[in-house]
Amino acid sequence: MTRKKFAVVGATDNPEKNGNRIFKNLKNRGYEVYPVNPKLDEIEGSKVYHTLSDIPEKVDVVDFVVPPPVTEEILKECKKLGLTRIWLQPGAESEQAIQYCVDNGMKVLHDVCVMMN
Repeated sequence: MTRKKFAVVGATDNPEKNGNRIFKNLKNRGYEVYPVNPKLDEIEGSKVYHTLSDIPEKVDVVDFVVPPPVTEEILKECKKLGLTRIWLQPGAESEQAIQYCVDNGMKVLHDVCVMMN
């Protein structure tokens, strides 16, 4: 059985922020996690990717921990890359983002935190 691969858009090195908590939570649960943040190069020894396109392999789930306008923009990159499983953390979602996912055949989860699942 292969491990699920998550990209965490908005991962951060700040332990007070959800982007860091979610990144660590997924890693601790045994998932392969690719942090995505254009402003960082490393988080706790893990290479950080500046864009989803920089990740060397296709991920199973793209988890968003960014403001809705950023989510809406990066969803376009998801479509281009054929990434169809989207998890919008509370605060990352918007009606436009959810509708974009629906209109483009993406499976979207929202209103629930990945750490509670």
